Amino acid sequence: MIKTYVLDTNVLIQAPDALRCFEDNQVVLPLAVLEELDNLKKAEGERGANARAAIRLLERLRGAGDLTKGVELENGGSLRVEKNFIDVKLPEDLPEDRMDNRILKICLGLSQTEERQVVLVTKDILLRIKAQMIGIRAEDFTSEQVREDMDQYRGRTDVFVSEENFREFKKKGIPLKEVYRVDGEGKKLNLEFFENEFVILHNEMSPDKTQLGRVENEKIRKLEYKKSRPYGINPRNAGQYFLQEALMQPAEKAPLVIVKGMAGTSKTFYALAVGLEKLLNHPTGEYRRILICRPNAQFDDDIGFLPGDEKEKISPLLRPIMDNLEQLIDSDEESRYEDERELQGKIDEIFERGLIQAEALNFIRGRSIVKTYLIIDEAQNMTPRQAKGIITRAGKDTKVILLGDPNQIDRPFLDERTNGLSYASEHMKGSPLCWQVSMKASECERSKLAMDAVQRMG
Repeated sequence: MIKTYVLDTNVLIQAPDALRCFEDNQVVLPLAVLEELDNLKKAEGERGANARAAIRLLERLRGAGDLTKGVELENGGSLRVEKNFIDVKLPEDLPEDRMDNRILKICLGLSQTEERQVVLVTKDILLRIKAQMIGIRAEDFTSEQVREDMDQYRGRTDVFVSEENFREFKKKGIPLKEVYRVDGEGKKLNLEFFENEFVILHNEMSPDKTQLGRVENEKIRKLEYKKSRPYGINPRNAGQYFLQEALMQPAEKAPLVIVKGMAGTSKTFYALAVGLEKLLNHPTGEYRRILICRPNAQFDDDIGFLPGDEKEKISPLLRPIMDNLEQLIDSDEESRYEDERELQGKIDEIFERGLIQAEALNFIRGRSIVKTYLIIDEAQNMTPRQAKGIITRAGKDTKVILLGDPNQIDRPFLDERTNGLSYASEHMKGSPLCWQVSMKASECERSKLAMDAVQRMG
């Protein structure tokens, strides 16, 4: 059944080509949305760029006909711009001068004049609630979401293996068909594996005996870097061994690494340790520098209004990075902070030599990044479009590392399924060029209090 989808501005700001995502249905843009796009077109950062992209698409469509009467879209649907329904009345507690309520007014007017079902599409949860209050169906924009009925890919799994295969694993590896899991009734289950998926092998005769491996070309093979100690750091659990394996691999073999996990699982710490190992401890010539970016959860363009140069502007965003560098530069916990000026001087020297550089995410736009160890921290605060932009900007010999916790979203209109980290994870799983691992809560390496809180507070 053909439907009428009314789009809110925030949909186009996240996905400028969203107009093409509604198959053979009718898409309606309220005049209020055009006004908001006009207000945003000069904004810096992603919002401004996406607003301009949406406007350019509308201009191309305008060349095909009268947008107020409707033009055909490539997928068989149609698009039209709708002016306000002046005579339609909203409840008194929804003032008509509010932009959101003007969109609701059009939805209500269309529902009263058209036989098709009218659906409001918006990233704004509160607007969806208000739509429901006046009897209008409202939905989130789902084309970039990880499916709701799908568990997020973890990049790791536990399996059982025969004692013989367990014994010969390091020499020969194990064919995928030789490993199994069991259900609650003790029946063996058929398993699906993805390339580069990490595996914990349990001896079926002694399940507490385990070995660590990785899926490669239909076999589970041993880890290559299990004995490495990047920048003097020792892995403390299976997750960190997997993390180390993915990070230590050269960019040619593992150009994209996606790491998900709660705070305290050493994601950022380990990423920095491996980068420093390859640049300082045992220079391999693989990378020219470490480049660190963190999305600004208050929107990228807000950084332009802060005083100071770029380094001063992004300094508050990078404080967690500095905390990790302090621990890596001086590993002696007893004396580390006895001379804070000396410690800060060591960190400043690394930045002054250009070995580590820090930039706001929106400054990456349009660049081709080569021979760089690129860390995107708090990647869950990226949009899917930003994640795609970062990954596709990777030039020759660059390694892109996305770190974050999909359950800790600080950016408006993103959630566990719509953020860029989850989007990249789902779409890149199985790629031979992408290595992924999710850290478990039990692998939190912070204080005893932090671990106790995880267990008690969920």
